Amino acid sequence: MGIPPGAALFGAALAAGDINAVAGGGSLVSFPALVAAGYPSKVANVTNSVALWPGYLGGTFGYRAEVVDQRTRVLALTLPSIAGAVLGAIILLKTPQSAFDLIVPFLILFACGLMAVQDRLSRFAATHRLGALHADHVPFTLVASVFLLSIYGSYFGAGLGILTLAVLGILLPDDIQRSNALKGFLSLVINGAGVLYFAVFGPVRWAPAAVMAVGALAGGYLGVGLARRLGKRWLRLAVISYGVIVALVLLWRVLA
Repeated sequence: MGIPPGAALFGAALAAGDINAVAGGGSLVSFPALVAAGYPSKVANVTNSVALWPGYLGGTFGYRAEVVDQRTRVLALTLPSIAGAVLGAIILLKTPQSAFDLIVPFLILFACGLMAVQDRLSRFAATHRLGALHADHVPFTLVASVFLLSIYGSYFGAGLGILTLAVLGILLPDDIQRSNALKGFLSLVINGAGVLYFAVFGPVRWAPAAVMAVGALAGGYLGVGLARRLGKRWLRLAVISYGVIVALVLLWRVLA
């Protein structure tokens, strides 16, 4: 990996860490960057998971006050997050490369779709306060939802933050900043469990992962500041447009 590809991957990871902290969907930037650098999609997906984990660490540190204030939820949701992430990692590594190549474009389009309807999901969450009866109540529906989200997050992950934030908005009575902080912590746990499994059993490419990890860590921490100040409309629109183009290109490559 030379300096120009390394710089491009660093920039992609920096942007991904920033996007994950602000809106979610950062993998729609960093994963295609690895594919463009010449890595097979399955290798790129595993390496991307490893590379972006420090970004969630940076984001959680930035939101540390909001995370500490939600100890009950954190304790209740950590185990299902780990269990789902390990299951998702196992399924990923057992998926043939050819099958994964075909699945990836549709997973990206699915993530773009989640991002596109995020406002509708947020409005639904605001008018249908389902699930938790009070601040310390963690309903079974939330535990089950987090388990399923963890499987998806470890298997692919793009759009995980968007979907998680929507689920938290529906099932927990809280403000957006606290939900965003909990979303970041859950992403940290899910990716962390997946990373440990991939480090032992997965085809991780450590050189690009190390370069991107630095960018993701910086982007994740800086993104919290942006998340507290900026609207997300134009950022989401740019990521959705980019993701759709990437999905179509990858689909064309598979079918050509």
